[in-house]
Amino acid sequence: MHVGLILAAGSGSRLGTPKASLVVGGHRLVDRAVNNFMAAGITEIYVVLGAWQGEVQSAHVIVNENWQEGMGSSLRIGLEQISRIEAATDVTISLVDLPGMTPDAIGRIVQHPGDIVVGTFSEKPGHPVKFAKKYWSEVSQCAQGDIGARNFLKGRDDVQYIPLDDLATGKDIDTPEDLLDH
Repeated sequence: MHVGLILAAGSGSRLGTPKASLVVGGHRLVDRAVNNFMAAGITEIYVVLGAWQGEVQSAHVIVNENWQEGMGSSLRIGLEQISRIEAATDVTISLVDLPGMTPDAIGRIVQHPGDIVVGTFSEKPGHPVKFAKKYWSEVSQCAQGDIGARNFLKGRDDVQYIPLDDLATGKDIDTPEDLLDH
């Protein structure tokens, strides 16, 4: 079973507001992310919240009390929670602040047969990222600060990099100026 994990715990310090609850194009970013995962065929979806906490339809909410430690702590707590799902075979992870992400881009990553699959934009690694269950513990151990899985991925020759430029944009929202593009 494919599991989706959306990291959405940050405070959006450069933006001035938590990104999960930010409304862009008439929808909260967290709802848009969940809907993209659902449209890509993932029905078991977990969202890690922290600075902002609230109800998220069609997803299991995990609260990261230590969200100030950075994205790595959200990745660890998310992987810890979903590792309890016996039927889970892999996880596809994305960030909440990618309004240009699409179900087709997520689906391309989910459907790829590789055990470690990373979406790319302009030949640069981005999200979504898929990990087979056998790697979850190692990914968790490598996730520190705002690094996430980058240290786990560094120098590996078994990573499948999949271009997504034709299906989505990898642009995130970090500042008020970034909102002008959406």
